[in-house]
Amino acid sequence: MRDYFIRRLLLIPPTLIGVTIIVFAITRLVPGGPLERAIMEMQVMSADSAGSSQVSGQGMALSDDQLERLKEYYGFDKPVFESYVLWVGKVLKGDLGNSYRYNEPVWDVIRDRFPVSLYYGIVTLVITYIVCIPLGVLKAIRHKTFVDNFTSILIFVGYAVPGYALGSLLLLYFSVRLEWFPMGGFVSYEFEDLSLGGKVADLIKHSALPLICYLVGSFALVTLLLKNHLIDNLAADYIRTAIAKGVSFRKAVTQHAMRNSLIPIATTFGQNVVLLVSGSFLIETIFDIDGFGLLGLTSIVDRDYPVVMGVVLLSSFLLLIGNIISDFLVAIVDPRIRFQ
Repeated sequence: MRDYFIRRLLLIPPTLIGVTIIVFAITRLVPGGPLERAIMEMQVMSADSAGSSQVSGQGMALSDDQLERLKEYYGFDKPVFESYVLWVGKVLKGDLGNSYRYNEPVWDVIRDRFPVSLYYGIVTLVITYIVCIPLGVLKAIRHKTFVDNFTSILIFVGYAVPGYALGSLLLLYFSVRLEWFPMGGFVSYEFEDLSLGGKVADLIKHSALPLICYLVGSFALVTLLLKNHLIDNLAADYIRTAIAKGVSFRKAVTQHAMRNSLIPIATTFGQNVVLLVSGSFLIETIFDIDGFGLLGLTSIVDRDYPVVMGVVLLSSFLLLIGNIISDFLVAIVDPRIRFQ
């Protein structure tokens, strides 16, 4: 098994190279990039200041020398493969380049927003598993009872409502009408001047509504996944045999059926690692949370390609690590599994 995980770790670099090559090529080939936008902006500025001006028969407000300097600034003066090799060399040195929009290193841009999404992701993940695993066990044991039916209604209603739509309703009612919670943001402007207790209270007030939106979608998946597999295991022959031999029902559930039912939960756990930082750009937009997910969206819209590559690189790396963690957890939960 050790050799298996070593091979999986060794496959991370070539996988990242393949993903980043595709994304890097797309950023160079799609129209409407930063170079075109800069040309258009300079044309508009030239038209506003001196009417319409054309340069050397090209119909642009730029000379050939200015155009070459713009290409050099944005890194479009070299072939795609050569530019990619130069980018990889910088990444190996810890340099992801500078953001076109923010005019600062990409690492700094990501580092400022990474903890925000990481906070929401970790809290969402912890609350989801703490609540959904016991709830799934309860629903499996009390199948088709009032508790099961009532919780299923709540879960499916929450799953059917998109998080961003629920966020709009929560803001309208609890923030605008009742004024119980702030309209948005991660913390208040005077956060640094508050005491420790005041900072905790301020963070909770700002986090309550977004966390509700993050949780409603994940509750249904984890709860019903565990419930359905636990019901199947409770009906299996080995559980009936264990109970017939004198094992208590409680022990049969917790020590036999429960362990096998956790296998699909462990399998999907790695996918949640990406959600720890990527979050939901729609929820972050509604609540004005300057997080990692919103950064990825705005960088694509603004054609901020260095930030796009940084976001793709980090997200892909976390997804690969998450898949390895999932395999490791599956091996722990089910000792019958041996990776070769």
